[in-house]
Amino acid sequence: MAKRQELGSAPPDSFPQATPRHRHATVALMSLTFVAAGIVLFRHANAAPTMLGAPAGAPAVEPTFTPAIQANPHATFHTSMGTFVAEIFVDSMPLTASNFLDLARTGFYDGLHFHRVIPGFMDQFGCPFTRDPLSPRAGTGGPPPGSTFVNLATGESIRRSADGTIPDEHTARISNAPGTLSMANTGQKDSGGSQFFINVGQNAFLDWFSPGRSQHPVFGKVVQGYDLIVRISKVPTQADRPLEPITVQSIVIT
Repeated sequence: MAKRQELGSAPPDSFPQATPRHRHATVALMSLTFVAAGIVLFRHANAAPTMLGAPAGAPAVEPTFTPAIQANPHATFHTSMGTFVAEIFVDSMPLTASNFLDLARTGFYDGLHFHRVIPGFMDQFGCPFTRDPLSPRAGTGGPPPGSTFVNLATGESIRRSADGTIPDEHTARISNAPGTLSMANTGQKDSGGSQFFINVGQNAFLDWFSPGRSQHPVFGKVVQGYDLIVRISKVPTQADRPLEPITVQSIVIT
């Protein structure tokens, strides 16, 4: 059986397991007329800037990438219990955020269920096996093996591993505070995929930069509807699984 994704240790005696563009840069046309020469600069996203009328033998200018995201996108989660909105941190966590955005935009998450909720701790979501809310494999699934997505900050194509996982992004020191979205994993290096959790407690011990063994990078934060996240965490459960399935019907990215 695939290893469940792990959040690391929860508050004492709990030990939950997480179960495992462009600016089409508006063509800028600048015309300066001088007695001896005229220079026109033209810039197009993802193309090498070209200088017309430059002196012969001028060095070529390397192409540059203009990020497809100029401001952090928002994800609106439509669930069977209501709606909440999260800002996704492409600016500070581009690889992890881009992975999530790719899965959301392609409908990967539509119809899945929250499979682990603990009041005062977190709500976990994102396993494809939870399309069946009673699946015994809940918490062990991830994205399609070897699938790809684009890092929206760099334009680089990222290939998920044979297990569907992505590289750990231990860069921005964003703590697992209430309302933050954080990657679940198995406790092993580079084992995050599609599953994540939403903190409903101050869980700094889960920070990748904390002294403990837990390594869970934050890549977003709920900016609207946090009360719903708290309500979800408090529903009746059996072995942390909601007795009445809570469905994420769709995630809309804006």
